[in-house]
Amino acid sequence: MSAKGILILIGGNEDKGIDTNERDHLEFIETSVLARLVKESGGTQANIVIIPTASRIPLEVADNYIDSFKTLSCENISIADIRNRDDAESTENIELVEDADCVLFSGGSQSKITHKIGGSSIHKILMRKYQEGNFVIAGTSAGAMCMSKEMITGGGGKEFFNKGAVRMGEGLGFMPDLIIDSHFIRRGRFGRLAEATARFTDLIGIGLAEDTGLIIKNCNSFEIIGSGMVVIFDASELSYNNQATTEVGNPMTIAHLKTHVLANGYQFDIEKRNIRVIPIDKKKKQLN
Repeated sequence: MSAKGILILIGGNEDKGIDTNERDHLEFIETSVLARLVKESGGTQANIVIIPTASRIPLEVADNYIDSFKTLSCENISIADIRNRDDAESTENIELVEDADCVLFSGGSQSKITHKIGGSSIHKILMRKYQEGNFVIAGTSAGAMCMSKEMITGGGGKEFFNKGAVRMGEGLGFMPDLIIDSHFIRRGRFGRLAEATARFTDLIGIGLAEDTGLIIKNCNSFEIIGSGMVVIFDASELSYNNQATTEVGNPMTIAHLKTHVLANGYQFDIEKRNIRVIPIDKKKKQLN
């Protein structure tokens, strides 16, 4: 798959620059994940559409993002309030997405996004704009997890490392080469992403820490942004994998699962599956 657009996947709980009056916090939001989203979308005049479908409190969540983008001096922020399949076919929401430079899917339940938007007119417009033009599709938490074709829908608890601990479904398919998990460090999701990667060994597992994301351009590489880390699982060189033969509920064995831990500014080549190390001098210029 090739695309001219940009995907921005965020691990959740990104800094929004609100609920505080501290000056240093304001300075941080200006170099934050959301600030980079604004830059990639074309700047403060970009048309940004928030899609809070995943959330149980969609309008409250959308209002928080509106406040955050206003903090970043953005002026053209809209909400596509999609709560059912009919909303994903409405003329008003279609026009919002058609005119957008960027759409941002909020956190919540990724299955709500796929059930209400997957296969709809909105979904088709997003795919066309992403493939054909300078267009940004962003998602945080559940909004990031739905971007893949093979999507984690749930699973967890103490049985993380046992077969069947992860549930899978079909995502929106913007980035079919990846399996994405969010809140990866704080919620201890190592096991479920490992199982998902062992099940789909041709795909790359991506574990996003909170306030951390990646920017994917041309579908062939990504850059890490934010304050945390991204954990990458590459199962292409497994020497042993008993996922297929292990009974559900029993522990799995996976040998030689290649793992990378990357921080802000580093890059990963999806096709070649290797890290691009950025020289220190170049990293300093990027941060200044």
